[in-house]
Amino acid sequence: MTAGDAKRRPPVGFYWHERCFWHDPGAIGVFSAPGEFLQPQPASESAESKRRLKNLLEVSGLIDELRVRKPGPAGREDLERFHSPRYLDALEAGDRALGGNGGDCAPYTPGSLAAARQSAGLAIAAVEAVATGELARAYALCRPPGHHAEADRGRGFCLLGNIPVAVMRARALGQVGRVAILDWDVHHGNGQQAAFYDDPEVLTVSIHQAGNYPLDTGTFEEQGEGAGEGACLNLPLPPGCGLGAYAHAMSELVLPALEAFRPELIVVACGYDACAKDPLGKMLLNSAAFGDMTRQLMALAERVCDGRLVMVHEGGYSEGYVPLCGHAVIEALAGDAITVPDPQNDEIAAWAYQALQPHQRELIDGWRAAWFDADRL
Repeated sequence: MTAGDAKRRPPVGFYWHERCFWHDPGAIGVFSAPGEFLQPQPASESAESKRRLKNLLEVSGLIDELRVRKPGPAGREDLERFHSPRYLDALEAGDRALGGNGGDCAPYTPGSLAAARQSAGLAIAAVEAVATGELARAYALCRPPGHHAEADRGRGFCLLGNIPVAVMRARALGQVGRVAILDWDVHHGNGQQAAFYDDPEVLTVSIHQAGNYPLDTGTFEEQGEGAGEGACLNLPLPPGCGLGAYAHAMSELVLPALEAFRPELIVVACGYDACAKDPLGKMLLNSAAFGDMTRQLMALAERVCDGRLVMVHEGGYSEGYVPLCGHAVIEALAGDAITVPDPQNDEIAAWAYQALQPHQRELIDGWRAAWFDADRL
């Protein structure tokens, strides 16, 4: 890379903070709560996969190509744009005591609230920098995650809604108008859906494993309400979907829906638990798939919103494989030649049933037809 190339390249931000790694949900393993016959073990949502991603960026040298920033935590005013004062008060009371549970499968211990506020602060700063044109694109290494948190409770390892808080703030300050949020975490993005369900200016799209978590949300029929009807799109894919199904879903419905909406900013709830190595999902993606989807979104963003794209880290529980997936995404964001080899990328791609299966095609094409018939494409 020459000095001239570096000057011409749009700056890409990387937001992280050590405080986020200090959140401790307690020893609950893969379960929602301890039990008499469940030997304690570290929670599935741990700091290790995120710390390893940051470390891999350091070792590969890619981090030196990014604008590394460590903004402050989110304040109460910004959190209250999404969360109820009663819920925030309860979190603060639990933090002063011995911890607790934010609601549904969202345990925390003293110190977790500081990490959650810091995590939301990363998302806020990343969205603001891209929305105002300071940066072209950004990646926020948030922890705890936020895409399951709702206004009055935490859910699924999430205490604060990082993306809703950041988007609501940016819109309130006039930094951006129409926003599209794509959630490709393997679990349904219920938090963003609930936050903007009646808002026609925010499109929420979630491509996820059907009926995984939460059990009560994420069907195709959930499409918004009131003025927001048609601004919510769910693609609940059947377990076992791999490269072919995700590629078909992206090309046939996700990308066309985003383009038709014409957002001013695209935010991605960037979970990696749809990877083939994840213990909490049953999908088959390799690291290259995440890089490919990122490049597709970058091309779309260039066409519709001057390239404005923010990735906010969500789930992903394979401590060894998440760093490779995350590096592939950040490589794409930076348009960089610095790569790291994934020793299992080609092996995963060669697994049986990676090609688009007939039942998968029928389901996705049916959704596309229904979305088109509703005059939304």
